[in-house]
Amino acid sequence: MLDREKQNRENCIAACAAAIAACQACAAGDIRAGTSLCALINLDCIDICTATMNAMARGSEHHGDFCTVCAHICRACATACAAHAQVHEHCAVCMRACEHCASECMKHAKERHL
Repeated sequence: MLDREKQNRENCIAACAAAIAACQACAAGDIRAGTSLCALINLDCIDICTATMNAMARGSEHHGDFCTVCAHICRACATACAAHAQVHEHCAVCMRACEHCASECMKHAKERHL
């Protein structure tokens, strides 16, 4: 059981790291493309994914709360990127990474380790 929990936690951390990388690339592309509103949600997503990844890695008793918020922000970012995904490849990549991160985070939402 603990091995499965550890693997699930590692999957979530990896999804957060992938979303961070995709959002960084997307924000840079958005700034060049003039889609600053999309770049702003990318920055929010980077911040919450970083915080969530850190909470998961240290085994924070509040990691479920971080995951809940992270899933919400990742979904918002994916939605924003979807509006430009047909035109900008960086938005399509970011959309997929954020959708995956939201899915992984929802597996841990509401968990508590006291």
